[in-house]
Amino acid sequence: MSSAEPFVLNAPLTILYQDDFIVAIDKPSGMLVHRSFLDKHETVFVMQTLRDQIGQHVFPVHRLDRPTSGVLLFALSSDVARLLGEQHEQKLWRKNYLAVARGFLPYAGELNYALKEELDKIADKFSRDDKAPQEAITRYKPLQYVELPIPVSKYPAARYSLVAMQPITGRKHQLRRHLAHLRHPIVGDTSHGDGKHNALFKQHFDCRRLLLIAKQLQLPHPVSGETLCLSAGLNELEPLFAQFGWPVDEHYYQQQFEEFFAEDKWQK
Repeated sequence: MSSAEPFVLNAPLTILYQDDFIVAIDKPSGMLVHRSFLDKHETVFVMQTLRDQIGQHVFPVHRLDRPTSGVLLFALSSDVARLLGEQHEQKLWRKNYLAVARGFLPYAGELNYALKEELDKIADKFSRDDKAPQEAITRYKPLQYVELPIPVSKYPAARYSLVAMQPITGRKHQLRRHLAHLRHPIVGDTSHGDGKHNALFKQHFDCRRLLLIAKQLQLPHPVSGETLCLSAGLNELEPLFAQFGWPVDEHYYQQQFEEFFAEDKWQK
């Protein structure tokens, strides 16, 4: 979705979990979390929409980029927001993503590739641009492949991978930039991706969004300590996955995340 096109919400936000302390939603792709002077034309935001929907104020504790869909968590008080912020800083959250990437990613791995901070020309115009690159670590694993009989660039067919990813650090656009570094950019990424493949998805599948989903968030409940596992749906991408012959069953993705991102597999 172009930043020049205001977002239209056609249904209430999907609430994945809610109690007296927190609420989690399935954020649609293209929806801004909160008001920003960078998008002055926009009138629909997650925070205001959710506040009106549940009838109480919400407090943001993390963010998702506008084009990314998936699990987004809010606190229902400033005290709980502080507790969740401390959890986040202590790296007690586990975030699992799905992405559709160009080409056949041949293997699983852990990429430790430092990223220079990306600055916005307007919002960061007073920030220093000479900072050293920051450590950035992403674990990744290809889950599924598809080859489409559609010529693209100099190739007679188009190949794509469904990739599970877990960011260990939280740099700006980290997952997009890391897959681009591996030469398997995410489809629909207009900043770090491949325009020919983005155009292919628009033309053949009427798919105009970034194919990145914050699929699962695991964390201790900030009050009870109980482990929560919050999962977003495939939503409008489900028909596309089905067309590619990829699983659409939620249990499949839960199992993949549990098996691949088990802590004992990543001990140094």
